[in-house]
Amino acid sequence: MTPAARLSAAIEVIAAIDTQRVPAANALKDWGVAHRFAGSGDRAAIAGLVYDVLRRRASTAFLMDDDSPRARVLGMLKLERGYDLARIEKLCDGARFAPEPLSANEQAALTSRTLDGAPPHVAGDYPEWLDGEFAKVFGEARVEEATALARRAPLDLRANALKAERGKPLASLRHLGARATQWSPWGLRIELDADARSPGIQAEPDFIKGVIEVQDEGSQLAALFTAAKSGEQVIDLCAGAGGKTLALAAMMGGRGRLIATDRDKRQLAPIHERLSRAGVHNAEVRTPRDDDPLKGLEGTSDLVVIDAPCTGTGTWRRNPDAKWRMRPGALEQRCKDQVEVLDRAARLVKPGGRIAYITCSVLQKENGEQIRAFMSRYGDFEIVNATNVTEPLGERAIAFRNAARLSGEGVLMTPQRTKTDGFFVSVLKRPH
Repeated sequence: MTPAARLSAAIEVIAAIDTQRVPAANALKDWGVAHRFAGSGDRAAIAGLVYDVLRRRASTAFLMDDDSPRARVLGMLKLERGYDLARIEKLCDGARFAPEPLSANEQAALTSRTLDGAPPHVAGDYPEWLDGEFAKVFGEARVEEATALARRAPLDLRANALKAERGKPLASLRHLGARATQWSPWGLRIELDADARSPGIQAEPDFIKGVIEVQDEGSQLAALFTAAKSGEQVIDLCAGAGGKTLALAAMMGGRGRLIATDRDKRQLAPIHERLSRAGVHNAEVRTPRDDDPLKGLEGTSDLVVIDAPCTGTGTWRRNPDAKWRMRPGALEQRCKDQVEVLDRAARLVKPGGRIAYITCSVLQKENGEQIRAFMSRYGDFEIVNATNVTEPLGERAIAFRNAARLSGEGVLMTPQRTKTDGFFVSVLKRPH
């Protein structure tokens, strides 16, 4: 397919997302089924265009003064891809499979309109109802922070210390452009161009052998900040597919007791195969049935890790259409879920033990406000100072503290400040 034909396809997919109200992944899959002639490179390029439009949904419509699929695609080419008018006109020449030539209004918008005067939620490309929440966290910097949340994320990997040091996969994945991450001692990063296909990591020998796992650097740091130790009893209370369980197991060096569970047993389905591939032998998975899978463990754990159910605002780089489908009711429900899981964790921690509360959200309601509310319910806990939480970074700790947002409740990472997904980490300790 020509670049112009790919652009027409992207407009078609965006129109399907708008009219059918389906997730982008579904619309792209349906388009691929209906256009089997398109190669993998074409599909990757079209997906890149579509996701870039979704990342800049509000600002592109403002720029073009038009919310149609075509207008948003054209606006994206200017705002996200940096195309000038001549390059856009060359793509839209009306030839076979190409978009129709630009109208006079489109030409004027692309040459004279800017985002000057756009409201913060438009310039930052997030739902208007969240503006108050973003202002609460970021203040005048909310457009800058939200814009970083709208950019394409790199592919981050974690070297599995149970199998190899980071140097081994760094060498073997050099052909993919892998380099060491800035903060995580286990991390590798592969930068991806706008049209690039994600590399087939699952086919790499290091992945097959369990030497690497796909995990954002922020998620790696969240696991690191739990300070899980060899010989401890650790409960991963919201284990899901096991990303942080694997990191915890590596930190424990295969020694101690690691228990992984989740309220939704469907989320646990991939964890068994992942644990086996990673060479983890000290973990047990407890699937919820009719009774409490953690019954009898009250007051016995050194560490309870809560990878809390949340809105996922910190992961918008990877799932840009999710922010436009998010509704206020979802935030309120997630906050209720967080209260429940925090209360559950408190019953499991022994004197001297700790809770590591983690979200992939940047919102105060899910982060600092939840911690303050927890402290009002449990006077026998104390918040571990955020400076101490970051100590596992060693010589990188000072630079990281200057980059991240530290508060009395914990540590907040954002794409703008730490070049990771948005993660919040708070460690709560029950004194002896």
